Amino acid sequence: MKSLFAGLVLCGSLLQTVDNLYAQADCNCTETFKWVKETFEKNDAGFQYALEQKGKDLYAKHNTLFTAKVKPIKDKYKCADVLNEWLKFFRKGHLGISALGNGPAQSANITKWPVLPVTEAQLRNMHVTDTSGLFTGIWKTGAYSIGIVKQNKGYKGVILESGNPSWKYQQVKMEMKDDNTGTYYMGDFSPINFSKVEWLSKNMIRLTPAITLQRVYPVYPEDEDIQLYVKAMTADKPFIQELSDQTLLFRIPSFGGAQKPFIDSVIREFSSLIKSRKNLVIDIRNGTGGDDVSFDNIIPLLYTNPIRIVDMEFLSTPLNNKRMEAYLEIPNLSEKNRQEVHAILKLLNENLGKFVHLKKGRYVDIEKMDTVFPNPAQVAIIANKNNGSTDEQFLLAAKQSKKVKIFGESTFGVLDISNMHFVKSPDQKFELGYCLSKSFRIPGMAIDGIGVQPDYFMDRSIPDAQWLKYVVSVLEDKEFTP
Repeated sequence: MKSLFAGLVLCGSLLQTVDNLYAQADCNCTETFKWVKETFEKNDAGFQYALEQKGKDLYAKHNTLFTAKVKPIKDKYKCADVLNEWLKFFRKGHLGISALGNGPAQSANITKWPVLPVTEAQLRNMHVTDTSGLFTGIWKTGAYSIGIVKQNKGYKGVILESGNPSWKYQQVKMEMKDDNTGTYYMGDFSPINFSKVEWLSKNMIRLTPAITLQRVYPVYPEDEDIQLYVKAMTADKPFIQELSDQTLLFRIPSFGGAQKPFIDSVIREFSSLIKSRKNLVIDIRNGTGGDDVSFDNIIPLLYTNPIRIVDMEFLSTPLNNKRMEAYLEIPNLSEKNRQEVHAILKLLNENLGKFVHLKKGRYVDIEKMDTVFPNPAQVAIIANKNNGSTDEQFLLAAKQSKKVKIFGESTFGVLDISNMHFVKSPDQKFELGYCLSKSFRIPGMAIDGIGVQPDYFMDRSIPDAQWLKYVVSVLEDKEFTP
């Protein structure tokens, strides 16, 4: 092992820095900043609210700082990173700017992309004994098999196999420093920076919420709790699993609109089983947000009393109202829906520059149902700091049931300012996402920057992989032993 690492470190000194392969004059970041600032100030539903909370003087200092920061930047990816820093002044989420790719040939010089001569055979011949934090080995993520090796003061991951024809054998796919910060290069070679590596188990790591790597070699033994945790955290579709003769697990990785058919299908298939068990655990950790309709068929399972949903108001501007105009282009739009869109557009366009309430004074919707099922009698929902947006809307609705308790930690806190709209920059190199609506929960029950609070807090003494075990111990009145 020592001689192999010595060889790899030596050849690592010949590698170019990947950042240097990106075009250095592909954007005017100063002009892009001016466009982002003007567009956001005029159109974002949360801009004025944030300004009232933080003050004009602090905002002026913030702008002075970033006017200087963007001036020397020519690379569009670095420009997007800095502009996203600027946007954090306003709130944690439901906003952002991304550099639009023009294909790998324009965004990076892939003909000179660095390679590292590491083979699968070399990695399989290593004798690796440290399982606590050593990344060396063979990993799998999506269409890629990646070999990770120690390199100077960090690690590099290279392509061993690729389902993406743009990526070739032994090209550098990721770089990591000893402090576990680094860069992962996406399918179009654009860089995604990560600030830490999270160990989900001995054989799985997460670089960002969307990028996880599963160890292929060497694989270390895991106990049953870890195996179920990994299954749940890496699932891309919802599933039901029996935990005991009293308790079922319903894992929902996402409330995205595309997931609704799968969520509904699981509920239909297991409806009788769910209604026969005393306890139901719904695990939504690391959710992606999505569409409220995705959880419509979950609510009847836990319903006990009327649920109050607070409404919102929309900021009317010519740019914002274009999203409503786009609905008129939907194929096969019914005449009734077309008339509704025209009525809303008329109301919005008659009140440019103002917040408009579309429901004529009805500030709260009250959802009533005819049936309260005896089972599940207890519903535990597990959520963490990565749950925001629609996930939080689900929690606010669900927690009004007398059956429901929330376990975990404070959620992300990004719900009050919502309904995102995306627009492209004049040079078509960037896309800005901002919000159109503001909730009437403000200021009495603000969620943004605070999150939804759990009934049972999972403190740091309970490892992530043990959260489910703790929940079951509470539901089944058992002693919790990690």
